[in-house]
Amino acid sequence: MKAILIGLLSSVFFAVTFILNRSMELSGGSWLWSSSLRYFFMVPFLVGIVLVRGNLKGLFLNMRLNPMKWVVWSTVGFGLFYGPLTFAAASGPGWLVAGTWQFTIIAGLLVVPFFYETIETSLGTKKIRKKIPLKGLIFSLIIFLGIILIQVQEASGGVGIEVFLLGMLPVIIAAFAYPLGNRKMMEHCQGEIDTFQRVLGMTIASMPLWVILAGVGVVKVGMPSQEQIFQSFIVSLSSGVIATILFFFATEMVKGDQQKLAAVEATQASEIIFVILGEIVLLNLPLPSFHSFIGLFMIITGMVLHSLFSNRRKALKSIHTKIKAL
Repeated sequence: MKAILIGLLSSVFFAVTFILNRSMELSGGSWLWSSSLRYFFMVPFLVGIVLVRGNLKGLFLNMRLNPMKWVVWSTVGFGLFYGPLTFAAASGPGWLVAGTWQFTIIAGLLVVPFFYETIETSLGTKKIRKKIPLKGLIFSLIIFLGIILIQVQEASGGVGIEVFLLGMLPVIIAAFAYPLGNRKMMEHCQGEIDTFQRVLGMTIASMPLWVILAGVGVVKVGMPSQEQIFQSFIVSLSSGVIATILFFFATEMVKGDQQKLAAVEATQASEIIFVILGEIVLLNLPLPSFHSFIGLFMIITGMVLHSLFSNRRKALKSIHTKIKAL
C-alpha cells in the first residue's frame, strides 16, 4: 500500500508536465526545447542530491562497468519517453495526451515477457521468461476502459482525426518506452545503487540525445524564449526531479513482484484526474460531463483493485511461509 500511495503522489507532480507542455506549445515554444531543457535542468538538482548523500563516486563506477547498457536503456526510458510526449503536446490538446499516456498501464504488463527469472531445478538453475500477469491485466483494462470513456466523451466535441493520431501514436511509443527502460535499468543495477543515483545516471546517459535535439532546435527555431525556459524549469523540478524520484522509489520497493510493479505503474492513471482538476482551477474550464465522471470512477476502481489484489497476494504468501515453517 505504501508504494501505491507514493505512486499516487508522483502522479500529482507528473500532471504538471501535460499542462505546461501544452502551454509552451500554444505560446510558440518548440517541443525540441521543451524536452531537452527539462533534462538539462535536472542534472544540477540531481548531482546536488547524490553528492550530499555521498554516492556520486559509486554511481560513476557503476556506469563505467557497462556504459552501453546505461546509454541504450536510459535513452529508451527517458528519451523515447519524453521526446514523443512533448512532440504530442504540439499536435493535440492536453487532455488527449494525458489520457492516452495512461496506456502505460497496459504497456507495463505487456513488457513483462522481455524479462527473465532464475529458478532452481533438479538440473541446476534455469532462466525462464516471465509471463504477463493476467489478473493484473484485467484490472488494468478496467482503468483503461475508464480512460477510453473519458476520451470518447471529450473527443466528441470535435477533434480532427489527424490531430488525434498525431497526439496519440507518439504517446503510445512513450507508454512502452518508460516502463521498459525503467525496469531494464533496475535489472541491470540489481540494487547496487539507490533511486537517486539511478535517476541521475539515466539523465546523464541520455544526455547525447538531448544535446542533439537542442542542436536541431537552434537550427530550426533558434533559442528558446524566457517564458519557455522558466516553464521548462518548473517541469524539470516538479516532474523531472520530484515525480521521477518518487515513482522510481515506489517501483524500487516492489521490483521483485511484477504484479505489484503493475499496480504501482497503474497509479499513473490518476494523472488525468489531476490534469482535469488543474485545468478547472487554473484555466477555468467547466466540470467534466456525467460520462467523464463514470470514467473517473472506473479508473479509481481499477486502481483500488490493483492495490487490494497485490496486498492479498502478499498476505497469502506470508501465511504460506508460516505454515511451511511449522
